[in-house]
Amino acid sequence: MNKTFIHIASILLTTLLFIGCSNTSQDEKEFDETELDIEYAQGFRLAQGEGYRRIDIINPWDTTALLRSYILIDKDDSIPQQLPSGTLLRTPLSNTLIFSSVHCSLMRELQCLDAIGGICDSEYVYVEELQQRLATGNLTDAGYSTSPNIEQIIELNPEAILLSPFENTRHERLVNTGIPIIECADYMETSPLGRAEWIRLFGWLYGCEALADSLYNNIKSDYTAIQQRTANIESKPLVITERRIGQVWYVPGGNSYMAHLLSDAGARYPWSDNNNTGSIPLSFENVLERGQGADFWLIKYHANNDLTYQALKEEYTPNSRFNAFEQKHIYGCNTQYIRYYEETPFHPERLLQDLAAIFHPSLFETYIPFYFKALDE
Repeated sequence: MNKTFIHIASILLTTLLFIGCSNTSQDEKEFDETELDIEYAQGFRLAQGEGYRRIDIINPWDTTALLRSYILIDKDDSIPQQLPSGTLLRTPLSNTLIFSSVHCSLMRELQCLDAIGGICDSEYVYVEELQQRLATGNLTDAGYSTSPNIEQIIELNPEAILLSPFENTRHERLVNTGIPIIECADYMETSPLGRAEWIRLFGWLYGCEALADSLYNNIKSDYTAIQQRTANIESKPLVITERRIGQVWYVPGGNSYMAHLLSDAGARYPWSDNNNTGSIPLSFENVLERGQGADFWLIKYHANNDLTYQALKEEYTPNSRFNAFEQKHIYGCNTQYIRYYEETPFHPERLLQDLAAIFHPSLFETYIPFYFKALDE
C-alpha cells in the first residue's frame, strides 16, 4: 500500500479521535474563562480556562464571526474531559510549517527557530539560520505557498501549519491532511501597534510568553515615544506614496496601516478622508489632482539598481510634475536588499522612526533613515 496514503489515513484518524474525545460544544456547556486584555489588535482574543487556553481568530472580512478557535493544552498536561469547541493544539509547538517569511523573522526574535520544521517560498526567506538548515537538508522545503508540496508536508508531519488567510480561500488540500491550520490574519490589522500585538499570540503558541510580552512592550514604548514627539507639530507635510505601475497607481486607503503610520509620523495624507483599509486603484491624473503639491513622495520598489530622478522621469515623464520631484524630496526603499517586508510588520517603531526623521529632521537630528533614502539624480 502507498506510504503516503497510510500517512494521510493515520493523520485523519488521529484528528477524528481528538475531535471525538476532546471537544465539547460551547453550546452544550458554559466554561469559566478569564479573557485577557488586548490593547490594539482587533483580530484575535486570548482567554484562560481551567486546564486550557483559548485563542479566537476573528474573521477580518466579517468581524461578527470567528475565523477559527484554538484550544491550547500544555504537552505535559492531560486533556480535560470537556473543552470548548475548537482546534486542539498541544503547546508549546515544536514542529511547525511556516508559510510566510514575515513570521520566520518573528520566530527568530522569539528564539523559536528550532520549532520551524518546514517553510514555503524559501527563496524569500532571508533568515540565515533557516537557509543554512535548508542547505544541509535539516529543514523541509514545502514548495510555494500558492501550491504547496503536500507529500513533503505529510512527510514532515508538523503539529500545525501557520499561514496568512485570504478571503474565500479554503486551503482544501491542506485541510484534507488533517494537520491543524493556524490562520495568522495579522496582516489585516490597520493599526501598526495592533499588528505588533500579534507577537503575544505567537508567545502563547511557542511557550515564550515572557519574551513575547517584553518584545511587544518595548515596541509599544518606542512607537508611542516617537508618536508623542510629532503629535503637536503645527506644520505637517503632505505625503504621497508608491507610483504608477502600468495604467494604475495603487495608493493606501485612508484607514490603512500606512495611512495611520503617516499620521503618527506627523504628516498629512491626501486620502485621509477615505475609509478604505486596503489599497485604492487610481489613475495618474487622480493622484496628480490631489497629490501634486505633496512635500514628500515615498516609493517602495524591487530592482537591481536604485531608483533615480532621471529613471523616474524616463519611466513616465509626468512624474516630474509633482512638487516633491521638483524639490528633490523623493525617498525610495529598494526591497531587493532592504528587508522592509520582513522587518517592519512587527517592528512599526522602526518604520515610524524613519518617516518621522524624514518629515521632521530637526526633531531627530542624529538619526539616519534606514529603510528609505533620498533618491540620487
